[in-house]
Amino acid sequence: MKQVPVKAGKRALRKAESTLPAVVEPVAGGASFMSFRYSFTEISTTGRTAKLRAKHTRYEDGRLTSENFEGELDRGVYERAVRDAQQGLLDQWRLFLRSLSLLP
Repeated sequence: MKQVPVKAGKRALRKAESTLPAVVEPVAGGASFMSFRYSFTEISTTGRTAKLRAKHTRYEDGRLTSENFEGELDRGVYERAVRDAQQGLLDQWRLFLRSLSLLP
């Protein structure tokens, strides 16, 4: 037996078909099929000041935009925001429980 590997015969080359999809350009002024928004806000207190960090990101009309913000507020502004948020949550719970009390 020979120890030489078997060689394949020559084949004729054929032209490959293009399988790339057509590029779709965004329509100017038209409604896009996908968009999203993301918002994040954090408030923390240290001493007499409250630190605020916010981030807003959105994807609309084929463009991704992002904004960041950091700043300091008076402690009274922070306390008022917390009080308003708690009051809003309590009002929602009141409405929910009131709707349950109407059930037989």
